Amino acid sequence: MLPLNDLTDIRESYRHHSSEMATSPCYSAWAMGVANDPEVLGVLSDLPTLKQQANLVFAAARRHGLEPGPYDDLRALLLGPEWPAVRRTILARRTQTNEVARLAALTPALGLLGDGPFALVELGASAGLCLYPDRYDYLWDGAGELRGSGGPTLRIPAVGPVPAPAAFPRITARVGVDLNPLDVTDEEDMSWLLTLIWPGHDERRDRLAAAIEVTGAEPPRLIAGDMLDRLESALEIAAASGGTPVVHHSAAAAYLDEHDRIELEDRMRTLVAAGRCHWISLEGPQVIRSLAADAPSLPDSDHHFCLAVDGRAVGWFQAHGASLSWL
Repeated sequence: MLPLNDLTDIRESYRHHSSEMATSPCYSAWAMGVANDPEVLGVLSDLPTLKQQANLVFAAARRHGLEPGPYDDLRALLLGPEWPAVRRTILARRTQTNEVARLAALTPALGLLGDGPFALVELGASAGLCLYPDRYDYLWDGAGELRGSGGPTLRIPAVGPVPAPAAFPRITARVGVDLNPLDVTDEEDMSWLLTLIWPGHDERRDRLAAAIEVTGAEPPRLIAGDMLDRLESALEIAAASGGTPVVHHSAAAAYLDEHDRIELEDRMRTLVAAGRCHWISLEGPQVIRSLAADAPSLPDSDHHFCLAVDGRAVGWFQAHGASLSWL
C-alpha cells in the first residue's frame, strides 16, 4: 500500500488500485475502467485528493444501489443524475475498514512484549474492532495455535518462526483514536463498514460481521480527533488503567501527509525510548520507509504490510489476512 497522498495523479492512482484490488475481479475491472475513462476521471478529479480513493468511490456507489457488475454500470451512475448524491456520500464518509484478521499479526507481536497486562491504544481505530486480541482463537497454519477464548477463530497461513503465544494477552484498557470514530452499536455505521468489504470477499464480510458482535458486547473507548493531537490524552487514559500502554496502528499512517508520517515516527520512537509505551505498526513499506528498510523484501512486498515492534521489523502481513511471514 502506498501513502494515499502520494497518489496525486488520479489516472495512475486508479491503475495502482486495479493491481491492489486483484483479489476482487469486479473492483479491479472498475478501477482499470476508471483509469482509461477521461470523462469519469474528470468528474472524480473535482473531489479532494483523499476522497478520490477507489474503495471510497466504489463503496459510495454501492451504497446508492449499484450492484457488482460491468464497468458500464458504474460509469452510468458516476455520470448520471445520481452523481450529486453519491458525491455527498463520498465527502461525508471515509474508508475505515476494520480488518480484524490483522489481530493474527498483532497478537504474536504483543507476545514479544512480555506477560503484560497491556493497555491498548489504536490510532486510526475506526470502530475499534482491532482492540480485542483476547477475544479470538488463532490458527497460524504451519506455526501454531491459541485456543480457548470462546470467540471466533482467525486462521492464517504462516511462514517462518511465528512466536505463537502460549496464553491470551491480558488487556486493561481499549482506547481508539479516529477522526471520525464509528459506533459499533449504530446500525448505519456498521452497514457502511460492511459496504467497504470488496465484492467477492465473502470470508472477510463474515469475519467483520462476527467482529461487530464481539465488539458490541463491550464497546471500546473512542476519542474523536487527529491521531497526533490526541495521542497524549489516549496514552494517559491507557496508563491510568494499570497496564503497559501499547500504541498500534494498521493501514492508518498512509492517510497522513509526509510531514505527519515523519512526525508520527519521531514521536513514537521518542515515547518508546522514554519507556512510556510500546509501539506496534502494520503499514505499507513505502509509508514509514525506515521500518521496512532492514527487512528482507518479499517479491510482492507492495501488496504486504511491514509488521514492526518498537521500530524493528519482525514480519510481513498480506493486507487482508491472506498470509503472515515472520522474519
